[in-house]
Amino acid sequence: MVLMRSTCARAALLAFATCTTLAAATETRAQTKSTTSEPRTLSVAKSGVIASLPAVARKVITAAKFATFVTTDSAGHPQARTVQPLSPDSQWVVWMATNPRTRKVGEVQRDPHVALHYFDHVTESYVTLIGTARIVKDRATKDAHWDSAWNSFYPDRDTSVVLIEVRTQRLEVVSPKLGVNSDPATWRPPSMTVGRER
Repeated sequence: MVLMRSTCARAALLAFATCTTLAAATETRAQTKSTTSEPRTLSVAKSGVIASLPAVARKVITAAKFATFVTTDSAGHPQARTVQPLSPDSQWVVWMATNPRTRKVGEVQRDPHVALHYFDHVTESYVTLIGTARIVKDRATKDAHWDSAWNSFYPDRDTSVVLIEVRTQRLEVVSPKLGVNSDPATWRPPSMTVGRER
């Protein structure tokens, strides 16, 4: 796939990714979970060997800073919003804070299958993390995964905020400028299944 080069392409790409992300999340539900402690490559671009798909993904995520968090409402419709999560840890677990009264809290509790989509307009690259989420309310966990950037939004860390933990099951990356290309015929992006020791 050749990414559109005009600056207005960003909005179109994000809209396309939001629509396709839920289909990808549904596909992930049917996959067998990996039991290895390290991610394994499922597919790579045919144009060459990708030295480190995780490294490229982390570079794009860092550059993007913000992400689109996609959930499903009670009617089965996708819901997307911009969030400011922490960077994924070594096992691709992502943490973010939110108001406990927001729609996404109820949506995660109803259906934990979610996706996070990151787009870096400078390199015209994107990363989608597909997995499951849970709501965390205890203070000790909040303190352990807190970002000082959230302080002004949540003056009372006990009652005004909950955390959302996203455990990535699969990630997808497209970044031609960083050497990661999608399939030229199907546009399917290179992807990895993320496994962890239980």
